[in-house]
Amino acid sequence: MQIEKKKTLIAAISVASNTTLVLFKFLVGLLIGSVSVMSEAIHSGVDAIAAAIAYFAVKTSSKPADADHPFGHGKYENISGTVEALLIFVAAIWIIYEAIMKLLHPEPVEQIGWGIGVMAVSSIMNIIVSHFLFKIGKESDSIALEADAWHLRTDVYTSAGVAFGLLVIWIGKHFWPNTDLHWIDPVAAMMVALMIIHAAWDLTRRSFSDLVDGSLPQEEEDWIKSYLRQVDKSVSGFHKLKTRKSGPYRFIEFHMLVPEDMSVKSSHDITDRIEDEIKKRLPRTSVNIHIEPCNGHCTPTCKDGCLITDWNVKKENLQK
Repeated sequence: MQIEKKKTLIAAISVASNTTLVLFKFLVGLLIGSVSVMSEAIHSGVDAIAAAIAYFAVKTSSKPADADHPFGHGKYENISGTVEALLIFVAAIWIIYEAIMKLLHPEPVEQIGWGIGVMAVSSIMNIIVSHFLFKIGKESDSIALEADAWHLRTDVYTSAGVAFGLLVIWIGKHFWPNTDLHWIDPVAAMMVALMIIHAAWDLTRRSFSDLVDGSLPQEEEDWIKSYLRQVDKSVSGFHKLKTRKSGPYRFIEFHMLVPEDMSVKSSHDITDRIEDEIKKRLPRTSVNIHIEPCNGHCTPTCKDGCLITDWNVKKENLQK
């Protein structure tokens, strides 16, 4: 419950900080006539919408399973991550369009100091908020918070790029007054857009994979298989391992083979121990184990997960 409160709080802080930055950047962008600052205002606007979606997602995903949602509400976080990524793509296309218009119809950038200042403030705020979003997102395994954190971390880099572009124009005015450097502003805006697209693609890949019930990361599945191979000498093998993720929640199921004369209680005790160990390693996991009797004759299905090297030796050990 404590981690859920942390998730909701940091998501709310992200909404507030992004909303503030949108207003600040938009006003300064209009004041100095900078398309790159305006593009950053659009970027922060998308961040604000994404933060609001993330806030809704983390609040909803924390609800316990019910009759209508027996597997919980974790998919809301995956939907949130996918929607956030799509919003970034839209913002990037708009930024590129505005930058091209600025190149075709250039206008001078005035009062550059204001633009550099707002970018600096934006970077500092986003560094702080994204740090806590990453921290709590990883602690709670929340794709919604991590997506929001990447939004803000991208904003840090793009704000720094825009500030650098404005700084070059400002220096050029003082040292090379006859040189036209205003093209740097829209070019910086397009570089912002390309960075945004790269982040959006990564977010789309990660969130959409879980949304369509992709398997757990390879390293997690490898650990599960390695653990099952040494969990108990009475276990004859395992097969039909299936894994998926829903927001921060994992679902694991497999068939476990035990000697056909093993009692129900003994097999149940083994499954309890397996569930406990998996949940220690992978929190917020639901484990479903189907017990099957093994007579020592491997089928193609169970051969890969067979743990019997010598069935006769195995039988002798079990009888001792």
